[in-house]
Amino acid sequence: MAFMGEYRHNTDSKGRIIMPARFRDALGSSMILTKGLDGCIYVYTNDRWEAILAELQKLPTTKRESRMYIHMVTAKAAEVEVDTTGRILIPQPLMEDAGIQKEVVIVGVASHVEIWAKARWEAYSAEASASFEAVAETLTEYFKG
Repeated sequence: MAFMGEYRHNTDSKGRIIMPARFRDALGSSMILTKGLDGCIYVYTNDRWEAILAELQKLPTTKRESRMYIHMVTAKAAEVEVDTTGRILIPQPLMEDAGIQKEVVIVGVASHVEIWAKARWEAYSAEASASFEAVAETLTEYFKG
């Protein structure tokens, strides 16, 4: 399943959010959360996480940049369970890294889901929207359709 769409929710006092049912169905009863790029949290299925770990192991650990990336992705990772009301608990360090206070935007991004602080998502989305056509033109070699 390809993840797509944008959903807005609030965290509760314990840092839990409702994962949209459409995403929950594909993610399963547990999922992996980790530090994402651009200031968000990445959410992966367990199978996708295993594939990512396999790719991380191919990076040259003699390069400092590789070690730093591996450390940030794996040290910040946490397996979370979906509770009976469809909520997941976001670990505090990930909430802090992502700047999440209360309002979040949950975004489907093809192979994974991202959780953003609302203000951070709106700023990123405005920037991406403003340069959408210019960026698309630079990526045409990767598109077949």
